[in-house]
Amino acid sequence: MSSRPDLTALEILVLVAETGSLGAAARRLGMAQPNASRALARLERQLGLSLVVRTPAGSRVTTEGEVVTAWAREALGAMDRMILGARSLAAEQAAHLTVAASLTIAEYLAPRWLARFRRAHTDLHVSLAVGNSGEVLEQLAARKIPLGFVETPALPRSVASTTVTRDELVVVVGTTHPWARRRTPVNPQELVAADLALREVGSGTRDTLVRALERAGTPLPEARMELASTVAVKAAAIEGAAVAVLSELAVTAELSTGQLISVPVQGLDLTRSLRAVWLPERKPDGSAAELIRIAKASS
Repeated sequence: MSSRPDLTALEILVLVAETGSLGAAARRLGMAQPNASRALARLERQLGLSLVVRTPAGSRVTTEGEVVTAWAREALGAMDRMILGARSLAAEQAAHLTVAASLTIAEYLAPRWLARFRRAHTDLHVSLAVGNSGEVLEQLAARKIPLGFVETPALPRSVASTTVTRDELVVVVGTTHPWARRRTPVNPQELVAADLALREVGSGTRDTLVRALERAGTPLPEARMELASTVAVKAAAIEGAAVAVLSELAVTAELSTGQLISVPVQGLDLTRSLRAVWLPERKPDGSAAELIRIAKASS
């Protein structure tokens, strides 16, 4: 057999068995009788069996046709269950939006976005997964999420994106660090020579710093201190020995209380775009598109 039988042909066979009439079966399906007759003949050729006997008084299924009709009912019932289940899954998915965001976005921006989103969509359940930018992109590639938000300046060609807002990294030190009383800007060479507390590889914050230093002709040397969270990097800087380069979003509170001091930098562009990302074949629509709109409007 070269192909599977057409489901409509199976429906015609079942209806002929029920009504005793090919014409009645065709009418039930909204088909012209000649089209129904051709579909049934094609089914018989595919199966190599005579399924229906046509007479002036009507049509009846053959003995073989009765057996095939029973199987056809099972196949059509399974198809109906599949459609019903798929629609149920689609409805459940429509009522649940799961997104992922890199750490800075997740801690300082996404909660506000999601709160506004929930006020407008009280019937939807929203989940936020948190990781560094690399981990968010991995989840996206694995189709675990339909939408992500990242800070990294470099995106793979396999994803589409749009900028939702912009951010800037700042160099900060604790109050006892020698740079806390410095009045002249730090240059890239001095920065890489300092005792830097850095986020881990895969962090968008670290990637932004690395690219900015490369553009300035001063590559970042091997890190002596790598920490997996913004809070840990801030704590290391507050202690006084380490220099941190973090999003201005992440250090606003510490700068206002005087726990951290912002150090001016020259010769280094530390601005970056914060972006929503998705797979091109899964362009955001519905609730995902609405969340992107809210993120852009909140910037």
